[in-house]
Amino acid sequence: MDYFGERIVFINVMKNMSVDCDCCAVAEDPAIGDIGILSSADPVALDQACLDLVYASDDPGRDHLIERIESRNGVHTVEAAAELGVGSREYDLIEIN
Repeated sequence: MDYFGERIVFINVMKNMSVDCDCCAVAEDPAIGDIGILSSADPVALDQACLDLVYASDDPGRDHLIERIESRNGVHTVEAAAELGVGSREYDLIEIN
């Protein structure tokens, strides 16, 4: 981030989301329907927006994903990144169709 400065953009693809990490050799099947693709120059705001969209989803699979996030203290990563000054947890969500 120091090297690229303002010339870096972060992209999260919220598609085929499983409760397991993408790096897991044998991940569970997707638990929640596709939400969309989000991007931001602020990685913390981006991850916070993704978390908020999962929590706001009415998809029946969201509860399984939320249980996994909470049982692994997944929100602490976003909190810690904000505390370290990597970015802000505040954002404006702009939908583009």
